[in-house]
Amino acid sequence: MADRISDMGEFALIGQITARLPQGAGVALGPGDDAAVIAAPDGRTVVTTDMLIEGRHFRRDWSSARDVGRKAAAQNLADVAAMGARPTAVTVALGAPGDLEAAWVLELADGVRAECGDVGASVIGGDTVGSEAIVVAVTALGDLEGRDPVPRSGARAGDVVALCGRLGWSEAGLQLLLEGQHVPEEVVQAHRSPQVPYSAGPQAADLGATAMCDVSDGLLADLGHIAEASSVQIGVDVSALEVADPVREAARLLQADPISWVLTGGEDNALVATFPAGTVLPDAWRVIGGVETGSGVLVDSTSYAGRAGYDHFS
Repeated sequence: MADRISDMGEFALIGQITARLPQGAGVALGPGDDAAVIAAPDGRTVVTTDMLIEGRHFRRDWSSARDVGRKAAAQNLADVAAMGARPTAVTVALGAPGDLEAAWVLELADGVRAECGDVGASVIGGDTVGSEAIVVAVTALGDLEGRDPVPRSGARAGDVVALCGRLGWSEAGLQLLLEGQHVPEEVVQAHRSPQVPYSAGPQAADLGATAMCDVSDGLLADLGHIAEASSVQIGVDVSALEVADPVREAARLLQADPISWVLTGGEDNALVATFPAGTVLPDAWRVIGGVETGSGVLVDSTSYAGRAGYDHFS
């Protein structure tokens, strides 16, 4: 096999990638044509797109190509789940310099395939192009399976706010890596590749969730999106938030406040949703606050003084 993708050439590289990608039963026509064809039994398709850019979202000295592939897929699959849908397929566009090792690209494809395999989604196509930096753009598709989609705009006063998944882990890992540290390994790996509670999205929809999103920019920032879209005020109870032992240990090593990581750290891709009061929630979901009339997000009944989360342009 050629060492660099410029030696291999675009179409040979695509051939090597597609040979690694099994297709699920819902794929009527997979990679190799101008476009793929997938079944849409519900008659509606959930669609989302996100990108990872080298130097902004990942570093090759911190993450393996497989980690980058899993993370790129996870960001999009989590968005599908946050609408209450089951992920079915993704397409992947890759921009890369010609001197990039071909083995790195194939390992990236393996990472995307592995993350998609966890939810039964197929990688059905994509594109490659030369660029100065590595850019991975993923489009994910999902099936609502007869459910109504769960938007950000449905929260109502009196609802409870509940969370499923981990918070603060990725931010703790990022801060450790920035300081040249690699332990606790669990939080470093959480930054490289998130653990997303995919099945909780459709579960929340079935339970009557009124609004939902995944926590990619930070809990307060993403709750702010729900509050704004729903024209409500959301209150968060800090005592209801879990700070895992590895996150506490990372904070101790860096002399940092772990609660700030839980409130504002991104890229854990937990799911946060609002439910009508009295909804009986499974153990994986924990109530962390409530919805009232008003606007914005309060933490223990007070405006949060710090930055609410990540913003690409600030």
